[in-house]
Amino acid sequence: MVELEDVPELIDPVMVAAFEGWNDAGDAASTAVAHLDDTWGGKVFAELDAEDYYDFQVNRPTVWLDGGIRRITWPTTRLSVVRVTEPKTRDLVLVRGIEPSMRWRSFCQELLAVAHELGIEMVVILGALLGDTPHTRPVPVSGVTSDPDVARSLDLEESRYEGPTGIVGVLQEACAQAGLPVATFWAAVPHYVAQPPNPKATLALLNKLEDLLDVRIPLGELPDDARAWQLGVDQLAAEDSEVAEYVQQLEEAKDTVDLPEASGEAIAREFERYLRRRDNQPPKTGD
Repeated sequence: MVELEDVPELIDPVMVAAFEGWNDAGDAASTAVAHLDDTWGGKVFAELDAEDYYDFQVNRPTVWLDGGIRRITWPTTRLSVVRVTEPKTRDLVLVRGIEPSMRWRSFCQELLAVAHELGIEMVVILGALLGDTPHTRPVPVSGVTSDPDVARSLDLEESRYEGPTGIVGVLQEACAQAGLPVATFWAAVPHYVAQPPNPKATLALLNKLEDLLDVRIPLGELPDDARAWQLGVDQLAAEDSEVAEYVQQLEEAKDTVDLPEASGEAIAREFERYLRRRDNQPPKTGD
């Protein structure tokens, strides 16, 4: 079992999790959690035993030099905590790791035990999948849950998916069965540019997390990176007439579906986010 070390008393804690691998197209979800960890200086307080869950021939350890001393980093899942202060104070417990190779039920039970001990109020899981979406349009992010009460309170869809699933789906069901409120957000990554990174999808997931938790996430260079990524894909598409034509078809299909929303709720959400960010800006020198 995970041993918790030096964990302070938490304020309104929410667990945010993402896993590299099958659930993480373009590394968008794992990069989002890494951004939270880096931005707020997360402190690792626990990690799962790598021997229990990982096949080291699939996910190999890495060797590195620490002042001339050779050390090994083992693939695993680590937990850190960060404190958010804007617009109100609350703690996020960040779960970042690799999709385990085996014993998924035990893996989820360990995470649930940690959540129970820390008094976690809700679990938010981030994922990314490949989809028929154009890189030139806003990244679609769908929110789902297995909990009817959470679906009603957060205006999310109840999951109706049937088919193969990854650790994201298994953890969502484990939380729901344990009575722990859980929501999963999936960013759709264009399948014709599946290789990582995809800062535009990462940014979309962070925006959704801001809206859900009512927190302000410093985005740093992510918006610039997202614009540069889109320009780069624009150039690649322009060099291939078949790809350019395919992107145009995706754009037309997307615009047809999204046209009613574009003039309503979507614009309202973006405007609210703009106002929230403006109100939380520090005063300028001399004001």
